[in-house]
Amino acid sequence: MSPSSLLARRAIRAMMARTNFNEGVEMPDLRYEAPGSLADAVKALAAAGGLTRILAGGTDVIVQMETDLIEPELLVDIKKIPALRNITAENGGFRIGAAVSAMQMMDHAALCATFPGVIEGVKLIGSIQVKGRATVAGNLCNASPGADSVPPMVTAGAIAHVVGPNGARDVPVEQIPVSPGKTSLAKGEIIESFFLPAPARNSGGAYQRFTPRTEMDIAVVGIAVNLTLDAGGVCTAARVSLGAVAPTVLLSKECADALIGTKVDEAALDKLAAAASAACRPIDDKRGTKEFRIKVAGVLAKRVAQKALERARHIA
Repeated sequence: MSPSSLLARRAIRAMMARTNFNEGVEMPDLRYEAPGSLADAVKALAAAGGLTRILAGGTDVIVQMETDLIEPELLVDIKKIPALRNITAENGGFRIGAAVSAMQMMDHAALCATFPGVIEGVKLIGSIQVKGRATVAGNLCNASPGADSVPPMVTAGAIAHVVGPNGARDVPVEQIPVSPGKTSLAKGEIIESFFLPAPARNSGGAYQRFTPRTEMDIAVVGIAVNLTLDAGGVCTAARVSLGAVAPTVLLSKECADALIGTKVDEAALDKLAAAASAACRPIDDKRGTKEFRIKVAGVLAKRVAQKALERARHIA
């Protein structure tokens, strides 16, 4: 649904709220702005008195509004800010604007070749139609524990460049979500871009998730692994991230330690599996029990590490 269609529906609902059969029902006015600069976006967000939301793709926000989960006072559309829609090579890595769609990332050959694990997560953000609008920034700031693009961004060492009324700061992606639906961003702050640093030589990354269905589902468990090998095939660095098994994405030092100093053999993979299961802090819900998620996390961690290892060896 376009922002203009959404506003029209909101206007009709507000009119209905003023009729006799809905007397006493109050609905806040929704203000929609589409600034042409980041400075104007920050200014609008900082000045708002009530709930605000940023419209990067709208695939989460509009659904939440239509189901009355949120009633924002201000909706700031950042798709019209040119600087936020670019993917730029930078120091051997890439800078990705906050309004870049998932499909833009998937269509960028150099980005896909350099960060296959990140792209594996991006490819799982909904249907083709959703990916044409959805953004990694929105996937992150929606702060769902099961967001597919977040664990591989974390293991790739992604840094969010945050701009607000008090200046700019760089924040590791894993520090943005603080609880389900909540982020560490202060009032008026907005993510301008993500920086994916150049991968180390002989490194590889991968992401996989478990879902009951193969398409258009939410992760029951998601695992991302990034590792680096030396000339002898020994793992010298590793990052392991888990999604959908805790209130926020997890970056596990214990999982990384299970791989570092080994050739990522069966013994190391068994230690990784145990560490991944131990790191889980899941809930029971209709999609899986705690025990199931804990078990699957260990199994999936081994599979993903093996894929990352294959990629690191291939690059080597």
